[in-house]
Parts: sequence; structure tokens; C-alpha cells
Amino acid sequence: MRRVEERLKAVGLSAQAASTQAGLSKDAIRNMQRAIQQKGRAGVSTKTITALAPVLETSVAWLLNEEGDESIQQSDHRRSVKVVGYLGAGAEVEPDFEQVPPEGLEQVDLPFELPDDMIAFIVRGDSMLPALKDGHLMIVYREQKKPLESFYGEEAAVRTSDGRRFIKTIMRGTNGVNLFSWNAPPIENVQLDWIGEIFAAIPAGAIRRTVKQGGIQGQLRLRA
Repeated sequence: MRRVEERLKAVGLSAQAASTQAGLSKDAIRNMQRAIQQKGRAGVSTKTITALAPVLETSVAWLLNEEGDESIQQSDHRRSVKVVGYLGAGAEVEPDFEQVPPEGLEQVDLPFELPDDMIAFIVRGDSMLPALKDGHLMIVYREQKKPLESFYGEEAAVRTSDGRRFIKTIMRGTNGVNLFSWNAPPIENVQLDWIGEIFAAIPAGAIRRTVKQGGIQGQLRLRA
């Protein structure tokens, strides 16, 4: 937590302001401090650190292990990720209506390094509130690397067998899987063609878009 406090001072933010700007609860930093006091290193939340890094203008590696340069303004390790579409979170994305150019919708610069096999989606809808908001950038692994069973109880990007894309919590169903949201009815007993394991979730206000394409022509159908 020393490094988080150093960066808070450097960027002139309070713990509450930084937490809010990162799309977290206002007490996220304070809660992590308490967890560290109780559990030591095990109390560090990588999800919280990943969300905080852009707001604190540093890298995840520096916050976790003091690796690399402290300030991203001094670092050559900025990476970018291609945004390739939308994920429904209360909005159902119908990919059949999308016209995504080969170069993607846009490219986003990030203040931390990424593994090679990464793509990004933009969240549409609010069924995953308060964890995820409309406009969140979800960075996921392009290829599914783990079996379905390992994702039970986890949030992930998914594509159903009929081509719809969502960001949901995956649970075992009686004839397929059930997809759960924080505040919307479950989608029950569907088959999945693909699961995108989440690498990072970044609030819209904490990212910098550098290359904007012509946009996406998609159809969103709101779900109850």
C-alpha cells in the first residue's frame, strides 16, 4: 500500500477520489488497506490494482512489485489493445448486424503491458452494476485456454451458440449453462461457443482512445 499512497500524493488525489475515478466503490482503497493489515500480501486485490493503475498514472507491475518506472509519463512500456466489439450487460448484442472492420473499432493505449493474445470489448448495458458500468473496457484472452468447468462461478465474456455476446457470471445449468447478472434475470440453459477469460476491466473515463475507426453498426436489444 505504500506505493499506492505514493502515487495518490503524486497525482494529487485522495483515496476516495481515486477509487471513484477507477470505477470502484469509494472505499476500495481503504478496504484493501484493511485486508492487507489482516492478511498481508494476500490482501492485495489485483482487480483493484488494475483499475487504479491508470488513475494513479503508473503501471500494475510498479504498484504490485515496484518493477519498471513509477510514472507512465517516463515509461516506454505503454501497450495498446484493439477493441473488436461490444459485450451485452443488460443489452443483447446481435453480432449478425455488426460490420466490424479488420483493424477493429478503435485502439486503446494502456499504462501496463499486456500478454500478446489480448482483445477488448466495450460493455453495453447496466445489468452488471455495480461491478461493471456501461462503457467499461473489458480486456480478455482471444483464445479460450481453460475448460468450461473452470469458469463456473466466474465472470467472463461469452459468445452463445446462436452468436450473442455477453459479460456474465457463468454457472452450471441442467442442459447447458446459466448466465447470471447482478440485477437482471438469468439466461438459462444456453450453449457457449467461446469464453473470454477477463484480464482487466477498465472504466471508460480511465482509458485513452488513440485510433478511432468508422464505428460499429450493431443492434442492441434491451433485456429486462
